[in-house]
Amino acid sequence: MRLPHSRADWLALDQHWTVQCNRASRMQFWRGFFCRISRLGDGVFWYALMGGLLLVQGQAALPAVLHMAAVGAIGLLLYKWLKRATSRPRPFMRSAAIFRAYEVLDEYSFPSGHTLHAVSLSVVALSYYPALAGLLLPFTVLVALSRPVLGLHYPSDVLAGAALGASLAGLSLLLI
Repeated sequence: MRLPHSRADWLALDQHWTVQCNRASRMQFWRGFFCRISRLGDGVFWYALMGGLLLVQGQAALPAVLHMAAVGAIGLLLYKWLKRATSRPRPFMRSAAIFRAYEVLDEYSFPSGHTLHAVSLSVVALSYYPALAGLLLPFTVLVALSRPVLGLHYPSDVLAGAALGASLAGLSLLLI
C-alpha cells in the first residue's frame, strides 16, 4: 500500500478507516458496548473519578481534582473553538456507508472532544496517581476507539484530540 500524497488521498484514507471501524457498530453487542463507553466518556466517568478521589483521599485529593477540573474546562473551550473554526461535518453526514450509532453532542467532528478529555484527564490523573494506569489507560483507548466505531469521528479527529489532550495536560503539568 502506498502512502497518500495529496490532501484528497489523506481524506480518502481517513474515510476508508472510518468505514472499517464503523462496521463493528452494526453488531448489537459492539454497538451497545461502545455506546456505554462513549456515554461514560461524556463526563460521567471523570466526575465519578474526581468524586471518588475526594471520598477516598479527602483533602489530599484536592490538588489533583482541581487540576483535572481546570484542564477539563480549558479542554472544553479549546475543542468548542476548534469545532466552530473548522466546521468539519461528522462522518455519518458525509457518507451513507457510515452508520451513526450514538447521538452527537454537537454538530462538528474535528477534533474529538471525548478523546481530548480522556487523554488530558488521564495524563493529569496519572501524574498524581500512577496506580490508576490499569483503569485509565484502557478506558482512554476505548473512548478513542468508540468515536469512529460509532460513526461520529474520523480517525484523524481522534488522533488530533489525543494530541491536543496530551499537549494540554503536558503544558498544565509544566505550569504547576
